[in-house]
Amino acid sequence: MKYLVIGAGGTGGGIGAYMTEAGKDVTLIARGEHLRQIQEHGLKMETTKRGNYTVDPIKATDMDHYDEQPDIIFVCVKGYSLEDTIPFIRRIAKENTIVIPILNIYGTGGRIQDKLPDLLVTDGCIYIASEIKEPGTILMRGDIFRIVYGVRDPKELRPELFEVAKDLKDSGIEGVLSDNIRRDALQKFAYVSPMAACGLYYHVSAGDVQITGEPRDTFVKLMKEIDALATAMEVPFLIDIVTTNLQILDTLDPEASTSMQRDVYAGKSSEIDGLIYEVERLGQQYGVPTPTYTMVADKARADGLV
Repeated sequence: MKYLVIGAGGTGGGIGAYMTEAGKDVTLIARGEHLRQIQEHGLKMETTKRGNYTVDPIKATDMDHYDEQPDIIFVCVKGYSLEDTIPFIRRIAKENTIVIPILNIYGTGGRIQDKLPDLLVTDGCIYIASEIKEPGTILMRGDIFRIVYGVRDPKELRPELFEVAKDLKDSGIEGVLSDNIRRDALQKFAYVSPMAACGLYYHVSAGDVQITGEPRDTFVKLMKEIDALATAMEVPFLIDIVTTNLQILDTLDPEASTSMQRDVYAGKSSEIDGLIYEVERLGQQYGVPTPTYTMVADKARADGLV
């Protein structure tokens, strides 16, 4: 199948590099100096799993110059850039193109589906610790690389989605076609949202939360609040979310941090609304107390972060 990956940052760049290495037909959508470096020198990968290497050649272009019709579109942009992708997808998609959003923000697939009613839009999430180190270079910390995706309505399940899982496996990526993507996406959110909130509140990276202390205790409290939300939303987790997420955290490079933190520190637009303030709103909607999230949100608002 023909794949398009919109966004060549830590998530999209990793997908594009791994799948290109495996001989899959993949094109990356990037922009600016990052795109220029990829086009001229290939995509450099610095990883703890595969070492350092360069994927060259690798297909990469910008939205204006992409002229193919993909079978599968992975959307790997930040939540605040999502609107920019909708007209582009509408222009290049064919009737049976499937859109798989892989964003940190819970419920993204349904929101995209409303804007692209003629296409199948799944939900999805990713487990990876990765970022752009510099233009043309992706830094991947840790060994985890898992994409979970699925349809919200079982009647929409299509054979191509099973083929995606096979292509990801061929590429060294764990692809999981979920039978309850609402729960599985919320489960991922129950890691990235507390980690982003905790990291921002204490201005710390993973290493400071891996050790016993106040940041780790707060991380646990944040996870428990989302666990209570999951039950109220009638998608209760089937695992001990605290134990599971602490195991994930403890495998990360101590220097790892969330993209939301990095964007906030750099003075850029960030996903703080969807990762922190949205939990407060969900708590109010479902009648679930979220005092720890409110503590973090109050400090963020006081700091002028919106």
